[in-house]
Amino acid sequence: MEKLTAKASIQIQKPINEVFEAIVDPNKMNHYFIKSSTGRLETDKTVEWTFPEFPDSFPVTGKTISPNSHISFDWSGGLPNQLVEIALSTFGENATVIKITEHEMNNDADGILIMMRQTEGWANFLACMKAYLEYDINLRTGAFDFMFQK
Repeated sequence: MEKLTAKASIQIQKPINEVFEAIVDPNKMNHYFIKSSTGRLETDKTVEWTFPEFPDSFPVTGKTISPNSHISFDWSGGLPNQLVEIALSTFGENATVIKITEHEMNNDADGILIMMRQTEGWANFLACMKAYLEYDINLRTGAFDFMFQK
């Protein structure tokens, strides 16, 4: 049975090195995605990410980190065949195209729901990164408060 992947992409009007650093440097990523990290995302290194909306931390293991071109990591907590790949490419003089693929979900009702949620999440990640890098705005501030009302 064919497996499913979640995909999202966007163009950001910043040079590729700035976009790359915004993904691997927790002191930049905490302005648009995470609350904190125990370190920089690097090949074969596991860091713990915390998010503003959730009390738990999540282990993230860098798989392949190639400066200004490719970032891959596992944040599945040990599930097989779960990998996030981020491809960066230049567009014009000062723009970067980011393409994210998260592997892989089963092609069944549960897998379709997971793929949809992950696609939505990665689209949100990219929109938040674009707002931060281009306009210095943190779109996550208060964005998910509604999810935790009782």
